[in-house]
Amino acid sequence: MAAFETRLTRTYSQEDIQQILHLAIARQADDKDKEFSYEQLLEIAAELEISPETLKQAERDWLEQLGEIQQRQAFNAHRQGRFKKRFGNYAIVNAFLLSLDLLSGGGLSWSLYILLCCGLAAGLDGWNTFQTKGEEYELAFHRWRRQHQVKKFFNTVVNKWLKAWQI
Repeated sequence: MAAFETRLTRTYSQEDIQQILHLAIARQADDKDKEFSYEQLLEIAAELEISPETLKQAERDWLEQLGEIQQRQAFNAHRQGRFKKRFGNYAIVNAFLLSLDLLSGGGLSWSLYILLCCGLAAGLDGWNTFQTKGEEYELAFHRWRRQHQVKKFFNTVVNKWLKAWQI
């Protein structure tokens, strides 16, 4: 029966092949610092009967995805930095108001209402900041990226204009 099983032709879907090759490459490359040259990538692609044009397009797609991942990381860092600043402002203002209420005598009274309202606002701000999925996040990311691209464009134009005037 074992001899019969080895003679069977196995077939795999494209997704199955991708997963198997991904696991095999991960096991073979135990050394995380090991790097492959572009020529080695071409050889691997040739052995898998992948055309150089398809490989180049896949590399462009990969670079585009990598760029978007880096932009999302920068966007998340920007949002978290902005939240830390707002939370710091919230803490300073509320500490001042609590101290003022305590020093005015009679314990804490009116400052607790302000503390609760501001705490609700800070909590909602934190929820929105650390929520990285959903339509609202995507809209905020695309708006930030567009603003970033506009700034980059204007900086490039201004730099070229300044260089032209220096000559």
